[in-house]
Amino acid sequence: MAIQNKTVIITGASSGIGEATAKLLVKHGAKVVLGARREDRLKTLSSELQASGGKAVYRVTDVTKPADSHELVKLGLSEFGKVDAIFLNAGVMPNAPLSKLQTNEWERMVDVNLKGVINGIAAVLPTFIGQKSGHVLATSSVAGLKFYSRGAVYCATKWAVRALMEVLRIESAEEGTNIRTTTIYPAAINTELLKPISDPETSKDLEALYKKYGIGPESVANIVAFAIDQPENAAVSEFTVGPTAQPW
Repeated sequence: MAIQNKTVIITGASSGIGEATAKLLVKHGAKVVLGARREDRLKTLSSELQASGGKAVYRVTDVTKPADSHELVKLGLSEFGKVDAIFLNAGVMPNAPLSKLQTNEWERMVDVNLKGVINGIAAVLPTFIGQKSGHVLATSSVAGLKFYSRGAVYCATKWAVRALMEVLRIESAEEGTNIRTTTIYPAAINTELLKPISDPETSKDLEALYKKYGIGPESVANIVAFAIDQPENAAVSEFTVGPTAQPW
């Protein structure tokens, strides 16, 4: 498999999609660099992957801080000698009606969901440009393809990720740097995404939706592995994934 021996950085790696992806990539022979805020989770996951014979390192990472993303890339280069791909997966979704004016939560979504992706791209781009190869993957959402009531700011950040990734793809082709991009648009995937929702009605409704339709994060991990495993001259730039039964 082309994925074997590739070094892949994963943000939001301490649970959900990031954790499932790390486990699957290591199973296929990749080396992973794990980044998230919760050190206890990262340490446990890294130890588990190493115990299974895989190669994994971690660094406590806040994607809203540009320096943290740069350090994560440096860790990959120092430990494994190269970076082949980065999966920008960290995200938050404290949805609520705009009329609730939860401006602190709006700012948090912009900082993590959009600036976190920008910071990751900025950190890895010099390496990818220098080696004239690399793969940037990012988790958007079906909210980056459609609009949803009570999800205005979340939708805005996820549409912005879509635009950012598409322009990166186009510019890479124009500049001959051979950087591949893959944007993933998940629907109801069972992760910790609902936990920060403070608006009671929104929380209740989304919990009911996910309880009815939600599927495991392994569904997204499979897509990440598939995209990375493609030949270097082939880019699969977008995937939408969700429960078969969900009318998203």
